[in-house]
Amino acid sequence: MKIAVVCASGRAGKLIVEEAISRGHEVTAVVRDPDKAPQATKVIVKDLFDLTFDDIKDCEVIIDAFGTWTPDTLSQHSTSLKHLCDILSGKPNRLLVVGGAGSLYVDPEHTIRLMDTKDFPDAFKPVASSMAKALDELRKRNDVRWTYISPAADFRVDGPRTGKYTLGGEELIVNSKGESVISYADYAVAIIDEAEKGNHIGQRISVVGEYD
Repeated sequence: MKIAVVCASGRAGKLIVEEAISRGHEVTAVVRDPDKAPQATKVIVKDLFDLTFDDIKDCEVIIDAFGTWTPDTLSQHSTSLKHLCDILSGKPNRLLVVGGAGSLYVDPEHTIRLMDTKDFPDAFKPVASSMAKALDELRKRNDVRWTYISPAADFRVDGPRTGKYTLGGEELIVNSKGESVISYADYAVAIIDEAEKGNHIGQRISVVGEYD
C-alpha cells in the first residue's frame, strides 16, 4: 500500500512512518525541513498548505499528523484540515486524521465532552477546543473519505510499543485498570491498522492501551 504521512517530522508522524515502513508499505513523508525527515520511501519537502493533489494522488491513504499548540496558530487545526479535505474532495483516496481526546464524550447521551469536565486541565482547553472545532467541520464533509482517530486522554510520547490496543468510538474508554492511556507507538499501530483495513470511513474512532 502507498501511504502519505503529512507533517511526518513530528513526534506522532515519525512513529507512524516507522510503523508503516516496518509493515512493508511505501511511505511518502511530507515535511517542511528535509533535515528532520524520517526514513521513508519518498520525501516531499513542502508546507502542508502548499500541498496539491498531484503530490499525493498515488497514495491510497493520506495520514494527517498536523498539530500545533501556540495560541496564534491554533486556528490552523481547522484551516490545515480544510486544505487537505479540499484537495481530496471527490477523490477515492482516504484521509486519516490524528485527532485529540478532548472532544470524546463522557456520557452515553453524547452531551458532555471530556474537555467540558471540571477536572480537564485549563492549559489544554485551547488546544482541545480548536481540535474539536476542526472535527465538527470535518463531520460536514461528505465529499471526503475521512476517519478521525482520537487517542486516549493520557497520550504518552515515550510509552512502549505493545502492539495491542482496544478500539472505541465516540466515547472515552478506559482499560482494565480504569485508565485512559496509550503510547504514541501503539497509537501508530492503530493508525496503520485502520489504513490497512479502512473499516471506519466517515467516523471518529478512539483507542486505549493496556500497560503495566
